[in-house]
Amino acid sequence: NKNEKLSEVEEKIHVKTGEKPWSCSQTEQKDLRKRRAQKSFTCTQCGRSFTYKTSLERHMRVHTGEKPFTCDQCQKSFTHSANLKNHMNIHTREKLYTCDQCGKTFLRASVLKEHLKVHTKEKPHSCYFCGKSFSCLQNLKVHQKIHTGVREYMCFECEKSFTSTSRLKRHQRIHTGEKPYKCSHCDKRFSQSSNLKRHKRIHTGEKPYHCTACGKCFNRSSALHSHTKNNHSK
Repeated sequence: NKNEKLSEVEEKIHVKTGEKPWSCSQTEQKDLRKRRAQKSFTCTQCGRSFTYKTSLERHMRVHTGEKPFTCDQCQKSFTHSANLKNHMNIHTREKLYTCDQCGKTFLRASVLKEHLKVHTKEKPHSCYFCGKSFSCLQNLKVHQKIHTGVREYMCFECEKSFTSTSRLKRHQRIHTGEKPYKCSHCDKRFSQSSNLKRHKRIHTGEKPYHCTACGKCFNRSSALHSHTKNNHSK
């Protein structure tokens, strides 16, 4: 496995720089070619092949949305152990980069740079199908799957497919009954954060939806729509 990774790095360097690849014996080259030819573990979802069964099992998490590595500090889960290791820096390292707009801090300058787009309203990434713009490149990639029809994340319970792991995970709560979002006022639980946010308005009295005609406020958009429809029908 280590030799295969070294070979991949060697090939990338050779392509990028034009340098001659590291020399190795004919026996080593023969063994490497043999290993490449033995990629007998194939993904049934996308057809990608792997030399080792463990590599295929790790790859399958892309489709299933499985996240077996959990942070013991905040219970957030990850697909790969390396991602969990990087995440742990949030709990163990000082956040060095601070937003001068809202005071939020970040571990990396690149993350702060992305965050600043929230304040500047900058959306440099545009969809070439419909022209819709996004501040984050990853959000654009997820959006474009609406046009391409790519849905590589499938629920094994009902075989429904999704464009992202987050949407698959949210859907799977229908089957598991998981309700991770708890109201701090009455301990009622919800499967989605948006439902919790809407529920909290009962306690806070917040009414974010208002009628532009009469100024009346509502805590739900459906109530506003119903009010507007009734007024317009008179």
